[in-house]
Amino acid sequence: MTPAPIPLQQHPNFAAALTLLGRPPLTLANGHLMLTRPFPGGLRLNLLSRAALSAPEALPDLLGPHRAPLILSPEHPAPGLARLGAVPLMTPATLAEIPLADPGTMRAALHPKWRNRLKQAESLNLRVTIQPMPPDPMHWLLAAEDAQRRARRYRGWPRMLTVGFVAANPSQARLFTAHRNGAPLAAMLFLRHGEAATYHIGHTTGDGRAASAHTLLMWQAMLWHAARGCRSLDLGLIDTDRAAGLARFKLGAGAVPRTLGGTWGWWPRLGPLLAPLARLDATMAGQEHPLPASSLS
Repeated sequence: MTPAPIPLQQHPNFAAALTLLGRPPLTLANGHLMLTRPFPGGLRLNLLSRAALSAPEALPDLLGPHRAPLILSPEHPAPGLARLGAVPLMTPATLAEIPLADPGTMRAALHPKWRNRLKQAESLNLRVTIQPMPPDPMHWLLAAEDAQRRARRYRGWPRMLTVGFVAANPSQARLFTAHRNGAPLAAMLFLRHGEAATYHIGHTTGDGRAASAHTLLMWQAMLWHAARGCRSLDLGLIDTDRAAGLARFKLGAGAVPRTLGGTWGWWPRLGPLLAPLARLDATMAGQEHPLPASSLS
């Protein structure tokens, strides 16, 4: 079986961005990247995100001397963490991934409503440009993203981390922009990491929404990345309760929902003492099921 593409948070491109910014991650014995954050008084907190923990029982050996409290967000369900004394902090989230293939196969996988919006956008003869994202902290898309976060009250990467990724990985960040009469209507930024790419940020104007410009840009990104060896597009998490419209957009593009491994807290020094409580918490928390395709209306 072909190994799954490496998630962005575990890829050397991400490590290169952090290193450029003076915050290099720790590399564990199996190659996983772990972030560490110091606090006053000599305390530290480690973060292991999107790691494929096929054998959670091996985690103590992988950490070696790095025994600070750890927040884990595994790539796949990892109930074995409870046996180590890890405590579930959040139930598993659902990720949306588009399997990339030939144009005919991908177009057939589009939801009918999504395909109709794509046809509408294609009929408008919008000009689409595909360019490397410049490492400019004052780029209009970054400014628009910051304003959108403040208005909608959500969080994301710091602006300088995006700039750092672009600067550390030339040509691995692609900006797709839809124009009409020389003016940008919408834009989407994708970050490449090996055989996969991640949708990072995007922005659209009122005219862009009316023209379904983001639908056109997503389709162009699917075609462009598939033609250059990408196997999948990571569209991030979906939430059908608080962001139903965005979830429909991602699923309508042919994305397949997949359940991640939840978020766990673990302090290696206290693991044996907390193991019974952790197993009880894991049993009570249960596991969320992936979102069915029928959730797209």
